[in-house]
Amino acid sequence: MKRRPLNIIGLSFLDVMFCGFGSVILLVMLVNADTITRRNEVHDDRRGEVVRLERQVLEGERYLVELKNALQQSKEEQRVTRGLSERVLALIQQSKEELADLDKDTLAKIAHINALKADLKSLDKESKRLSAESQRQQDQGRRVRRFLGDGDRQYLTGLKVGGSRILFLVDASASMLDETVVNVIRRRNMADAEKRRSAKWRRAIATVEWLVSQLPTASSYQIYAFNTKAQPMLPATAGRWLAANDADTLDQAIAALRQLIPEGGTSLRNALAVVNAMTPRPDNIMLLTDGLPTQGRSRPASSKVSGRQRLQLFQDAIATLPSGIPVNTILYPMEGDPMAASAFWKLAATTQGSFISPSKDWP
Repeated sequence: MKRRPLNIIGLSFLDVMFCGFGSVILLVMLVNADTITRRNEVHDDRRGEVVRLERQVLEGERYLVELKNALQQSKEEQRVTRGLSERVLALIQQSKEELADLDKDTLAKIAHINALKADLKSLDKESKRLSAESQRQQDQGRRVRRFLGDGDRQYLTGLKVGGSRILFLVDASASMLDETVVNVIRRRNMADAEKRRSAKWRRAIATVEWLVSQLPTASSYQIYAFNTKAQPMLPATAGRWLAANDADTLDQAIAALRQLIPEGGTSLRNALAVVNAMTPRPDNIMLLTDGLPTQGRSRPASSKVSGRQRLQLFQDAIATLPSGIPVNTILYPMEGDPMAASAFWKLAATTQGSFISPSKDWP
């Protein structure tokens, strides 16, 4: 069989064609892949920009809401301010009208004031005349008890009946019957009615009556009489304070004092023991006595007590007195007790109280 001759030109042409087509396809694929890559990169960049813009939009919306709220609040405040300004303007207008009315009344009022001044001058003399009388009536009105005596007994003594709780300690020993030892012994043997009529004892009672009449109405008081022991004038009230404005109770206490009979010795220590027993303690003490004590807490073994011993008994009694309480002493005269005045004066100076030795016509 005869073989066909090989056509070299035909085979090479097909190879070239197929190679060219493959190259084109490869080129297209390479270009397409690069394009897709660049397109994805562009898309990613634009997607990030979109997200950023969306966040800005959200923030802008929130800020817009805040601005709307602030605007609404500003409108409310503006409306309130407008209302207030209208009220202020109305008040200003009203004030102007009232000021105009007041200006009209000014001349009339000035004339009226001048007339009142003239009347005031005419009443000034009458007012001065009534002032002294009014003061005297007020002083009497502040007294818790009335005291009547011979003449004007309001002497300048320096004795002030003040404080919230005033304790009266009245010496009711036998020495209060008279000023001399002989007369004391003589009166001690008399009847009880005669003892009560003793001039010295009646002076002591009158002094208590005058003192209680000076009590502040808002204060409290208590009255104790003492000789060898201390006892309240109203036994049921022992240890407690009485209201000064209770006139009935005060009258009962004075009446009980009038019925008391001076007797026995004098124990200042037992008298001052009352101060420590009171609750609360007194803030002012009125001591009415005629000399130094003759015994301490108990009766002495000897019937005779020297002046030095009496002074020691006085100092022992004062040592039991709480500090800070003024002691005001009214010392009546007694024969044979020369150291009493100086001792009680020192007591007054130490406690910032007062000391007087009254005349026979006081109070």
